[in-house]
Amino acid sequence: MEWVNETLVREFVFLGFSSLAGLQRLLFVVFLLVYLFTLGTNAIIISTIVLDRALHTPMYFFLAVLSCSETCYTFVIVPKMLVDLLAQKKTISFLGCAIQMFTFLFLGCSHSFLLAAMGYDRYVAICNPLRYTVLMGHGVCLGLVAAACFCGFTVSLVTTSLVFCLPFHSSNQLHHFFCDISPVLKLASHRSRLSQLVIFMLGVFVLVIPLLLIMVSYVRIISAVLKIPSAVGRYKAFSTCASHLIVVTVHYGCASFIYLRPKSNYSSSQDTLISVSYTILTPLFNPMIYSLRNKEFKSALRRAIIQTSHPVN
Repeated sequence: MEWVNETLVREFVFLGFSSLAGLQRLLFVVFLLVYLFTLGTNAIIISTIVLDRALHTPMYFFLAVLSCSETCYTFVIVPKMLVDLLAQKKTISFLGCAIQMFTFLFLGCSHSFLLAAMGYDRYVAICNPLRYTVLMGHGVCLGLVAAACFCGFTVSLVTTSLVFCLPFHSSNQLHHFFCDISPVLKLASHRSRLSQLVIFMLGVFVLVIPLLLIMVSYVRIISAVLKIPSAVGRYKAFSTCASHLIVVTVHYGCASFIYLRPKSNYSSSQDTLISVSYTILTPLFNPMIYSLRNKEFKSALRRAIIQTSHPVN
């Protein structure tokens, strides 16, 4: 289905899973189960952190915000994708596409800066333990989250505006399962080099700057940990950072592959596969990585289960 050259595109048709037509019902069941499990896992993590006072610390505050962000991120993309897997006509309006792009960029960009804030939290906890409660007070934590959201909002607003100000007159067939930057840009009738350069630079800002801040934090963390005389002490210090490092590696690995490579290397099939990982699988694994590797959280979860099962009269 293509539009006549003189006709403005009023809707986009998703072709992300068109090559797997015979497997779409199976994919629907698998993705639905994963999505429901993701929602349940994040709900448990958030409620446990809120209810257990022992977890009212900066690290768990950031973890709760991360879980909220992951939940909202999947809500922007996955329900529409599930509906499309069962629908004959897999379309989204022009305005709906712009809203979807803005929202997922806002949450994704905020996520990058939130990971940088979590890296700073680990740096203060290990390198300045005596001043930790002062340097990471409630106001500071809220300020870091607000700054992450502000940066995410600004970048997503500018990027979405640049993309959807371009003319769309030709094909409306989107080789993806949601409105991501590269597949939408590919459909533009006239792609401004300046717009593409600005979008690329914003991607560099969102991915490279937070990653550099995380690397600086960990260089100082490693330097401080290596000075600890006890091997057990060094292990405990490093173990508090392992979960964060795993999540950082997955997030920046996928995002860099999608947004920082030359557009001449764009591959819709590769991007669809990578996008499935960071829109469906990563939101499931990230909170689990943090919670299942953490003895303090598991103890708090057991207490919450016991209190729920045997409430005090």
